[in-house]
Amino acid sequence: MSFIRPEVAAGLHRWREVTAAAVLAALGGWVSVWGGYFFLPLGLILLGLGLGWAVLSVRRLRFAQDGEAPGIVQVTEAQVVYLGPRTGGFIGLPELAEVRLLTLRGRRVWKLRQSNGEVLHIPVEAAGADALFDAFASLPGLDTAALVAALATDATPSGSRVIALSGVDRLIWTRTGAGVVVR
Repeated sequence: MSFIRPEVAAGLHRWREVTAAAVLAALGGWVSVWGGYFFLPLGLILLGLGLGWAVLSVRRLRFAQDGEAPGIVQVTEAQVVYLGPRTGGFIGLPELAEVRLLTLRGRRVWKLRQSNGEVLHIPVEAAGADALFDAFASLPGLDTAALVAALATDATPSGSRVIALSGVDRLIWTRTGAGVVVR
């Protein structure tokens, strides 16, 4: 028998990382109040780590989308795998050349393109798609704030039957440079 309603428990579970970061920041503030040559720097370090972790966890929380889309996303050892009912595939993060956010048939989709031209489409609301945040954050030069902002704007509901919209193709990240230089 649970004394907490299921929707409240789900909300607390969703915000658990932000809460842990806030606790670490509060602990750092409390330790820094002790003062001295040891506790003040230690408290400030813990406070800074807690605040940085809180910013990152709020972005990760905003990245995760509610809803249901077909398929499962798995990210393991720098490889993104999408297993869908009709399509699917895998793409390695070192070979990733471009990340785009598309709207296809009313559903928002990540378009991942490799340097050889192969493309993998992953629905934003697919199960496990929230793991893509950490995978995308590891890409060189990707701005996570811009990534989350792209998801927050012009979002169309999954149930809509809109086929074409203006501005449905957003370039989120592209690899710069010519690749590996051997001397």
